[in-house]
Amino acid sequence: MSVNHTLLQRRYQTMGHSSPLFYKQPLHLVRGEGVWLFDNEGQRYLDVYNNVPHVGHCNPRVVEALHRQASTLNTHTRYLNENVVQYIERLTATFDEGLSMAMLTCTGSEANELALRMARHCTGGEGVIVTEAAYHGNTSAVAEIGTGFMPEAKNSKRVKVFSIPDSYRGLAGVSQDDLADVYAAQVQQAIDEFEAEGIKLAGMLVCPDFANEGLLNVPKGFMEKATAMVRQAGGVLIADEVQAGFGRSGHHFWAHQQYDITPDIVTMGKPMGNGHPLAGVVARPDMIEEFTREAMYFNTFGGNPVSAAVGMAVLDSLEQDQLLQNAISTGDYVVRGLKKLQHKYELIGDIRSLGMFFAVELVSDRQQKTPAPEQAEQIMNLMKQQGVLISRIGIYDNILKLRPPMPFQPEHADLLLETLDRVFQQVCQLEALG
Repeated sequence: MSVNHTLLQRRYQTMGHSSPLFYKQPLHLVRGEGVWLFDNEGQRYLDVYNNVPHVGHCNPRVVEALHRQASTLNTHTRYLNENVVQYIERLTATFDEGLSMAMLTCTGSEANELALRMARHCTGGEGVIVTEAAYHGNTSAVAEIGTGFMPEAKNSKRVKVFSIPDSYRGLAGVSQDDLADVYAAQVQQAIDEFEAEGIKLAGMLVCPDFANEGLLNVPKGFMEKATAMVRQAGGVLIADEVQAGFGRSGHHFWAHQQYDITPDIVTMGKPMGNGHPLAGVVARPDMIEEFTREAMYFNTFGGNPVSAAVGMAVLDSLEQDQLLQNAISTGDYVVRGLKKLQHKYELIGDIRSLGMFFAVELVSDRQQKTPAPEQAEQIMNLMKQQGVLISRIGIYDNILKLRPPMPFQPEHADLLLETLDRVFQQVCQLEALG
């Protein structure tokens, strides 16, 4: 697992020294298959992080569909094409009634920017409400709402935030029963502040799973209350499903379906094309019709016939390989194993899950819930050294992020859990030694 220093230096020279890399010793990956990744020395790694290869790295069904359509025709959407229309029909059929039109893009960033344009056009407003730790992409428009990472968000007058709706940490002096109301009151405060400043509300944009915020267990009733407030003020709800969409929860095809709400706009990307650049926006037809009448949307590569064929193959794999059912059964298996580790290691403060998506929050003191970011980084790197790839998230960087491809099976979970056990034991022993 030695680092290719020549390639690393060439990367620095061509991409800059600050272009992000995982792990203290970067991985040089050359091949993927199913839930496995392979480096340049032939070392195999269990992938428990990447949601882009949603139905497995190099899924044969997806590769074959891409090759077949690329060998036939690829052009933009200004021509009639059965692939494109059939794909959108099948995609929108997974949504609740009222979300029946789509606009296709290449990336989630484009999708979220398009959603913001549509929301602002249709409402006549400019103000957008997000969480205090939001990330929704890299373009100028979505960097403005990227309160978690982007400097552009710091000075924007068009963006206001509310605290992450976290039932584990909660808010000082607020009971669990009152959390939903208090968090929702922060949304109303943002609405009121916009009004006082003469800025009309366009809407609220959130990940329904609050993944970057730590895959939160949202206080019951918060999303319904906040959505009603936003709509009462003339705004719309945008649900960013880039991380939790396409059946990752198992129980629903889309994460927002766990709540008693239907968004006005839904954005998606990453897993949509299993690594092929495919993303999009699904919205109320009246909004799409109104927006496109005056603000023509066209994307040279978004929604081309090859992308549509790939997207269709992803849907085929989810259905034919029963991957939603697998997310429930294997997800439950992983959670049971993680809870056993929690009983064994005081370092684990909380475990949260959404089907095939898990968050393990690390704390140095369970009573005080003191974040343990150093241990999280240490565990992430030690796991990589032992052949399992994970990451970390959260406003304190203290939450282990486990989000494997959907074909992840119990035998893969056993390897994950056994390796976590060894690594936790190693970290705890090092701490005991001082």
